[in-house]
Amino acid sequence: MEMKKRITLELRNRSPAEVTELVLDNCRSSEIEGLSDGYKELEFLSMANVELTSLAKLPKLPKLRKLELSDNSISGGLDVLAERCPNLTYLNLSGNKIKDLSTVEALTNLKNLKSLDLFNCEVTNLDDYRENIFQRLPQITYLDGFDQDDNEAPDSEEDEDDEEVEGYEDEEDEAGPPGEYEEEDDDEAESDLGEEEEEEEEEVGLSYLMKDEIHDEEDDDDYVEDGGEGEEDEEEEDEEEAAADQGEKRKRDPEDEGDEDED
Repeated sequence: MEMKKRITLELRNRSPAEVTELVLDNCRSSEIEGLSDGYKELEFLSMANVELTSLAKLPKLPKLRKLELSDNSISGGLDVLAERCPNLTYLNLSGNKIKDLSTVEALTNLKNLKSLDLFNCEVTNLDDYRENIFQRLPQITYLDGFDQDDNEAPDSEEDEDDEEVEGYEDEEDEAGPPGEYEEEDDDEAESDLGEEEEEEEEEVGLSYLMKDEIHDEEDDDDYVEDGGEGEEDEEEEDEEEAAADQGEKRKRDPEDEGDEDED
């Protein structure tokens, strides 16, 4: 498929100014066709395996940050990138026909370039290839996916966020699974409750027994006191009755004596 037709399909009835990403992989064209300065909002452009031999017709793309040009036949003319895409941060030229360090040195003016991929280019076979590239392009951080200390580059900003999240989860894992602590806490709480309940039962049992003993003693005292008072009352009543009988007898005796005298 020609590049122009592919671009028309990718637009999907949108205007060039509305497009931020454009993928034209595997369409066949030795030169860039169908792109214009109207793609002023374009941030990502991929033209992998298109058989490009030149970048001369690349339009001005001021917001372009990522450019995929892998598996083409580009051998030079990279200086146009700094003029047309000044804010480029990622450039993939792997699988092209770049042979000399001087060809790569044309990227010096891409001041924002952080990642460059030249994998499977002939230039990678040169002695001290990596050291020379980092020396000639001091602005880049990653070359062929690794920095100068052989640390692998993150695939995207999202991957960096994922690494931070994973690191946080690892810290939580090292601290120990919360479930086990919760179960231990529950067991300890249950054992503490059991001990408290047993202590309460013992206290209740002791207090109950003590109350029963006190109550029994009070009942005994009441019984004794009540019995004593009853006997004293009965004795007093008997004495009063005896005294009354004696009084009556005394009254009757004189009367009886008077009767006898009259006789």
